Amino acid sequence: MEQHRFPTYLSRPFQILWLEADDLVFAVIFYLLALMFGRIFIPFIVLGPYIYVSIKKRHPRGFLKHTFYMIGLAKLKGYPIYFEKEFQE
Repeated sequence: MEQHRFPTYLSRPFQILWLEADDLVFAVIFYLLALMFGRIFIPFIVLGPYIYVSIKKRHPRGFLKHTFYMIGLAKLKGYPIYFEKEFQE
């Protein structure tokens, strides 16, 4: 008989150490920049996620996806384009 572990919190975000998945992306990006360009980016491996988390706390959930939508890097299904002035439902 197989046993499956049921999560304690259903809405708990995926975390590695103290970083959530989107925070970890910023740490990895700055780590790769430090590998490519040298020591100048090493402090940003810690500062990048710290700054992002401080900005993220001031905004509602999902603000990064909406920011990407606003600048044109992502599309939201079922919604009009960002610059649409009038639309009918």
